[in-house]
Amino acid sequence: MTEQRNTRIQQQLWNIANTLRGKMGADEFRDYILGFIFYKYLSEKMHRYANTVLKPDGIKYKDLDEESAKGKEYLEAIKDLALDKLGYFLKPSELFSAIVHRGNGNGSKKFILDDLSKVLRSIEQSTMGTDSEEDFENLFEDLDLTSSKLGKTETDKNELISRVMAHLDQIDFELDNPNSDVLGDAYEYLIGQFASGAGKKAGEFYTPQEVSKVLAKLVTTGKEKLRTVYDPTCGSGSLLLRVAKEVKDVGQFYGQESNPTTYNLCRMNMIMHDVHYRKFDIRNEDTLERPQHKDLRFEAVVANPPFSAQWNPSPLKMNDDRFSPYGKLAPGSKADFAFVQHMVYQLDDTGLMAIVLPHGVLFRGAAEGHIRKFLIEERNWLDAVIGLPANIFYGTSIPTCILVLNKNRTGHAERSRIILFIDASRDFEKVKTQNKLRQENIDKIIDTYRAYALSPLEGGPQGGEEKYSYVATLEEIRENDYNLNIPRYVDTFEEEEPVDLQGVSEELKILETGMKETDEVIADYCKQLGIDTPF
Repeated sequence: MTEQRNTRIQQQLWNIANTLRGKMGADEFRDYILGFIFYKYLSEKMHRYANTVLKPDGIKYKDLDEESAKGKEYLEAIKDLALDKLGYFLKPSELFSAIVHRGNGNGSKKFILDDLSKVLRSIEQSTMGTDSEEDFENLFEDLDLTSSKLGKTETDKNELISRVMAHLDQIDFELDNPNSDVLGDAYEYLIGQFASGAGKKAGEFYTPQEVSKVLAKLVTTGKEKLRTVYDPTCGSGSLLLRVAKEVKDVGQFYGQESNPTTYNLCRMNMIMHDVHYRKFDIRNEDTLERPQHKDLRFEAVVANPPFSAQWNPSPLKMNDDRFSPYGKLAPGSKADFAFVQHMVYQLDDTGLMAIVLPHGVLFRGAAEGHIRKFLIEERNWLDAVIGLPANIFYGTSIPTCILVLNKNRTGHAERSRIILFIDASRDFEKVKTQNKLRQENIDKIIDTYRAYALSPLEGGPQGGEEKYSYVATLEEIRENDYNLNIPRYVDTFEEEEPVDLQGVSEELKILETGMKETDEVIADYCKQLGIDTPF
């Protein structure tokens, strides 16, 4: 029943989003619809909290007279409490439902765009000088209510926005239900829908949920709680939030995102999933150039960085502690190992990290080969290599892999001399133009990794399964010159069944006899018709 309700609400939201579809591209109307949903969420949260505060006085928040002395006194008190509890403040006249009523009430449509712009600025300004200022700063900057894409005239724009908000106002997000995350699930659903329609740009902000599940389950192996989780290329934050679903509690979320629009989306997503503003620290900067959390170490680190992105391997970076131990920098045209080096640096001594990368990182030579050898031979941190199917990411069809690194391997003498290889590249279902991991495919990957990572060492390494996985020794890795290409370790060759030549010969004889009989029939017909035979 809950799933059906969530699906219904998600479809309603997608239908509302499609009101804007004809006006602009998927990545643009995404910013509008998600921004309005976020505003509605903040309003409802504020309204419920204020009513709770006012309940002993028998007053409803919407009934406060904002201009009276008594009303102003109440508002000041509520504002102080709300800024501490929620991190922001909205007056009764600034609530989503109040703006909707102004734009659609009493059978006449009033101009609300100016009021709406002021309210969105007021939300951000209410946090100035408080602990939550950075978390709410410029959150609505991508919601441009003056854009000509909303309509040719101000009246057209007002009509469209009023209609969208009125439809949203009719949906109950059940914020009072502690066992429901209708809004969070709906938000994730919409982000996924926009990603599927945004083509190559989708990779900038979204990791398919199936891949997020794999990464999240890998880094939470053997854990019930996490002190910290970090994503250096956090996009919309879906991967960080997915990790939280795999454990009972996450103490603190950290992330960094270079794209300002996606950075805003991530902060909204965290708040929409009821992550308190004090529990997340998301920064808008280039991770490789200007890391914002360099002094911190994290218990779990996950990432789906842009594949083979360009970066600046300046010689000055050899003075950076993230890169200097390796003696080599990743090539300027492929930053894949630069992200690995950064993440390993941020990982604490008992932590696990999982990163999605293009297959080329497993076998490319030169500087990348040197870095790969250093991670395996000098540090011995590589724990597993997992091959994924091609075409499971939006905007690219290339095959990808997951590297799992564990700084605690050296504490286990037996396990420190082996690496698990999993070939999951053939396990998927095709959905339209995309390949997708099914739940059983995800379960098999995780069960195989955990059998290897958590099994008692006395019985020998677990996790090997013919044509699917293999536990390789470091000696084998050395013999392959640190080439990690999965087919070198997991033999997926399927031997063809032997051909029965005698049987084929007998079939040919039967065919020959049949052909002769057919020729005789055709020749007889031709004779009766008085024409030459065709042979």
